[in-house]
Amino acid sequence: MTDYLLSDATRARLKQVSTASVATALYKRGLRNQFIQGVVPVAAKAETMVGQAFTLRYIPAREDRNPMTVFRNPDHPQRVAIETCPPGWVLVMDARKDARAATAGSILITRLALRGAAGIVTDGGLRDAAGIGDLDMPAYFARPSAPTNLTLHEALDINVPISCGDAPVFPGDVLLGDRDGVMVIPAHLADEIAEECHAMERFEQFVLEEVQAGAPIIGLYPTTKEENRQKYEDWQAITGR
Repeated sequence: MTDYLLSDATRARLKQVSTASVATALYKRGLRNQFIQGVVPVAAKAETMVGQAFTLRYIPAREDRNPMTVFRNPDHPQRVAIETCPPGWVLVMDARKDARAATAGSILITRLALRGAAGIVTDGGLRDAAGIGDLDMPAYFARPSAPTNLTLHEALDINVPISCGDAPVFPGDVLLGDRDGVMVIPAHLADEIAEECHAMERFEQFVLEEVQAGAPIIGLYPTTKEENRQKYEDWQAITGR
């Protein structure tokens, strides 16, 4: 696990930016595969999900290893992950993009939420999706799925590097989720990405206001005309942004 700990200041900045801005900032640094493909919010939330990754890896279930009785084991990795994910962190599950069976259900996810987790992300299914969607905690999944995880998945490893929706996720990476999906920010870049994207969001708000007022996009976005640079400086002075 990384030694990086997300500060309150960086968390607050990231909550004000979008996955699109983060994707652009990471692309400038040569990182093209940090968007978790194929996951959507279980239910839209007003607040952006931000938290460090606490991971759980599933492998394909082997029938002799995964009867219902395995849940009686107090060391079962799925249950342990729910009880040990730190408050303010995001539980991220690698289900190999297989949503034919659930990776968790509403009882476990409710427990996770009550323990103070910042969210949950799985590239597989979730059962009892309506109940999960009613929670204040953000949740992302591929789709609803009723069958228990034991039919197809075996929870094996906690807090190891995983793939989630084809994106590499290392323990301690920073997850940012909005209504478009989830980005994975490498831990060592989180602070600078937050600062850059916060500035980017301000600039794009100016551009949007100009476009809504009828301005043409060429020379404005990106700003290659000096007159538009001056307009932006004036806008910042007026708005205090």
